[in-house]
Amino acid sequence: MSQTMTRTTGADVRPVSRWFAALILPIGPAAIALLRYFLPYNTTDDPATITSKVVGNLDRGSLVLWLGFVGILTLVPGAYFVGRLTRRRAPWLTAIALLLVVPGYLALPWMAWSDIFTWSAGTAGLDPAAITRVSEVTHGTIDLAGAFFVAGHVLGTILLGLAMWRSRIVPRWAAVATAISQPIHAIAAIVLVSHTLDLIGWGLQAAGFAAVGWAILRMRDDEWQPLP
Repeated sequence: MSQTMTRTTGADVRPVSRWFAALILPIGPAAIALLRYFLPYNTTDDPATITSKVVGNLDRGSLVLWLGFVGILTLVPGAYFVGRLTRRRAPWLTAIALLLVVPGYLALPWMAWSDIFTWSAGTAGLDPAAITRVSEVTHGTIDLAGAFFVAGHVLGTILLGLAMWRSRIVPRWAAVATAISQPIHAIAAIVLVSHTLDLIGWGLQAAGFAAVGWAILRMRDDEWQPLP
C-alpha cells in the first residue's frame, strides 16, 4: 500500500518542509535583533540627527539595510509556521495574533524607505540638509504603515506568545520569551533608548521561535502534515 501511495502522491516532501520551517523560524527575529543593535541612530532622534548619523556611518547603514531585507523575507513565514502549530489548540488566539502580526510585518518595507533613501542619497554625496528636507516629506501611507507595524508586531507577538503557552507546543520559557520580547523592544526603542536591550528583546523572540522550530523537528511527518 505504501508503494501505491508513493506512486500516487509522488515524493514525500514533508521532511524537507519541516526542516525548512525549523531553519527559517528564528532568522527573521534574529536579523531584526542585529539590525536594532547596529542601527546607527536612535529611534527618538530628530530627522537631521538621523541623516547625520546615517551619512556618517554608511557601511553600518548598509549592514542595517541587508539585515532588514532578510527580516522582511522571513518574518511572515516564521509567524505562519508558529501559527500552524498553535492553531490546533488555540485557534482564536492564533487567528487574532496573525491578523495583527502579519500586516505589521508586511508594513516593514514602507517603514524602511527613509533608511534606504538616506543611505542612497548619502552615498551619492548629496547635501545632508537636502536629504533631511526630503525625508521629512512623508506620504500618508507611511504613517499608516507605522501604525500597522507598531500595533501589529507588539500586540500580535504578545498574543502569539500566549497562543504558544496555551497550546503547549514549546516549553513555558519559550512562550514567555516570545510574549515579552516586543514590549521589551518598545521600552528599549522609545523609553530607555538602549540598542543592547533592543537586541535582547528581539533576541528573545528569536529564541522562542527557535524552540518552535525544535518542536517541529521532533514531530512525526503525519503530525506535521497528514497525508490525504
